[in-house]
Amino acid sequence: MAKIAFELLTLENEVLRAYLFWSAILVLKMLFMSLLTGLMRFRTQTFANPEDLLDKRLKVKFDNSDVERVRRAHRNDLENILPFFAIGFLYVLIDPAPGLAINLFRAVGIARIIHTIVYAVVVMPQPSRALAFFVALGATVYMAVQVLLAAL
Repeated sequence: MAKIAFELLTLENEVLRAYLFWSAILVLKMLFMSLLTGLMRFRTQTFANPEDLLDKRLKVKFDNSDVERVRRAHRNDLENILPFFAIGFLYVLIDPAPGLAINLFRAVGIARIIHTIVYAVVVMPQPSRALAFFVALGATVYMAVQVLLAAL
């Protein structure tokens, strides 16, 4: 018989601990993206608001390719990590095999970190970004399908 929910939602559950760990890593990663955007704005003197201009001789700019690359990477995180948070938690509740679940969480976390590195930090040619994207997407879709099947 399947474990009941409150047994799964304890720190004694290694799957929940892994989910919490990788979720916290990904939250820190997304917060880092905000800092990276700010750093890139200062480095390139590209500010989107007049009150942010440090030197009043500067003009508001919206089109710096380096700033926009970091912003796109951050948006990609929001589009992919937030669904992981939801489906990962639901996946914990279906009491998956610990080894598989922990490796799925690990795959999403590492792939999203690599995605950011090759997209916004040390730009590398494709397929590096696509591979990182599809590893995380594949793991998240797998978990979603398993949750759907468990709910039938």
